[in-house]
Amino acid sequence: MKITPLSKTHHMVFWVGWLFFGLVLAALLRSAGAISWKQALTLAAPLSGMAQVSAMSASFSCKTTPLTKTSLGRLLLTHVTAAVVLTYFWVSIGDFVARGFDSMQGWAGLYSEYTRKTGLLYAAGVFYYLLSVAFNYAAIAQKASSDAQARALESSMRAREAELTALKAQINPHFLYNSLNSISALTSIDPARAREMCVLLADFLRMTLGMGEKALIPLREELALLEKYCAIEKVRFGERLTVREEIQEETKECAVPPLLLQPLVENAVVHGIAQLPEGGWIWLKTTRSAGRIGVTVENSWDPEAGPSRKNGVGLKNVQRRLEARYGTEARLEAKAEEEVFRVSLSFPAEAEGKA
Repeated sequence: MKITPLSKTHHMVFWVGWLFFGLVLAALLRSAGAISWKQALTLAAPLSGMAQVSAMSASFSCKTTPLTKTSLGRLLLTHVTAAVVLTYFWVSIGDFVARGFDSMQGWAGLYSEYTRKTGLLYAAGVFYYLLSVAFNYAAIAQKASSDAQARALESSMRAREAELTALKAQINPHFLYNSLNSISALTSIDPARAREMCVLLADFLRMTLGMGEKALIPLREELALLEKYCAIEKVRFGERLTVREEIQEETKECAVPPLLLQPLVENAVVHGIAQLPEGGWIWLKTTRSAGRIGVTVENSWDPEAGPSRKNGVGLKNVQRRLEARYGTEARLEAKAEEEVFRVSLSFPAEAEGKA
């Protein structure tokens, strides 16, 4: 039969208790010097084994009288009564064992010494049982604390997963809303470009299918999505939009939350390029250093045109997704410097395929 970790713990406690209490009993029996250490240890060994069985029964009484739900009077009555009754039977069995040893040649006097120490043995048995009660209550409290921590961790993980799912669900509708507005605007002035944009949008949405179930994707897949997105926006803005990339090769196989960077590029288009009559540029840079991924998205913008995007949905969404995935290990910084708006991300580098 396979022994579980819990059974191994019980076995270890049993044998440690048997050795400890056996030595105590042997010392009590030998204290007057009327019997030898050999006789004291020989009698103490079975007595200590029986005491372990008695002490292990304390776990049942502890479970039936939990500390937080039982009055002090009932606790004392239950455990003191159990200690006295079980010790009585234990000492009585010890009396029978001592009588048997005493009848053997060379062991005379063992029974009389046992009877003289009956009071001490009673006290030791009651004390040891009550000590076992305290040990069991401590073990129950520790298990309850561990279970509570496990439940809290599981609840936190489920809440984080639910938040990630909700945040990812916000991205596609937000992007789709902006894209459809652009297509609507193009249908009246350039139907051909509107049709082209519809085809590109369909390709983009096809690539995103199935990603909602993934916690992470390789950065190269995220970059491919960005290329599709930028192609859609290039139909709308034409030569007014220039996209530059500086992608460190080592970063491409690193894992990132899906659609993490698309809202940043979308913000750059909506709040930057779209506000400039002459158009502008977007620069995307990725680096890997000291086990971390750095992503920078810069774009030209007019600080006097339109409202600031500091409170934009896109940046908040990205920040919340980073916090949900990496906690305090992730950083997001958005900063405007004259005619350049920069968003910088930093988070732990993870291997592709890690959940």
